[in-house]
Amino acid sequence: MTTDIQERVEEEIHITEPKMWHVIFHNDDKTTMEFVIFLLTQVFHKTIEEATEIMLTIHTKDAASAGLYSHERAETKMNVCVNTARESGFPLKVTIEEEE
Repeated sequence: MTTDIQERVEEEIHITEPKMWHVIFHNDDKTTMEFVIFLLTQVFHKTIEEATEIMLTIHTKDAASAGLYSHERAETKMNVCVNTARESGFPLKVTIEEEE
């Protein structure tokens, strides 16, 4: 007598989306509005209109998000902006913050 026993194993796989991060530009009295618009168009691929709107928000509210990205991409964009600002003589502060 042969008994075939088949076990059915079901696994639940939970896939979680990676956390997203905002790249935050902070206002200062030295970095020009034109330079901020330059970074927003070149690094974040914003249109002139979008970049101008974000720049004005930074100017009036002291900070604004340039975009929402994975941690690695946000960190890279932050570093490109800060390095470009330093090379151009600006003290621009850019940080990343985890999306809530």
